[in-house]
Amino acid sequence: MATLKINGESKVFEATEDTPLLWVLRDVLGLTGTKFGCGIAQCGACTVHVDGKPVRSCLLPVGGIGDRAITTIEGIGATPAGASVQKAWLDLEVIQCGYCQSGQIMAAAALLAATPHPDDADIDAAMAGNICRCGTYVRIRDAIKRAAAARAA
Repeated sequence: MATLKINGESKVFEATEDTPLLWVLRDVLGLTGTKFGCGIAQCGACTVHVDGKPVRSCLLPVGGIGDRAITTIEGIGATPAGASVQKAWLDLEVIQCGYCQSGQIMAAAALLAATPHPDDADIDAAMAGNICRCGTYVRIRDAIKRAAAARAA
């Protein structure tokens, strides 16, 4: 048995220490908002926060997490940055197919938590490697800027 702190709650589960966090979240705990994309940490679909920092959960073994706090797309709306990002995403209708968007939102929320007033270079750096096959990059950038402005107001 192992325990992880996920979205503010302790979750007890059974998995080997080398099991990737993504599979514990999805298959063991039923938190299916975090998506499997490439399996090699290159696409960003599996992004979650570990102690507030965006990480790719598809390669992160649960045995290496320890007592660090995990936030998934199911819990990001409880944070100020996450709530503003989710609202901006809805206001600007960013989502097309939606598959990558949980990872996009997690990366954007981490950016705004660390850099409340990001410029284009900050956005480019934070969102690099988060692939959207539908090409919603312009709407994603606009939503990040809107979320930053809303938080500043």
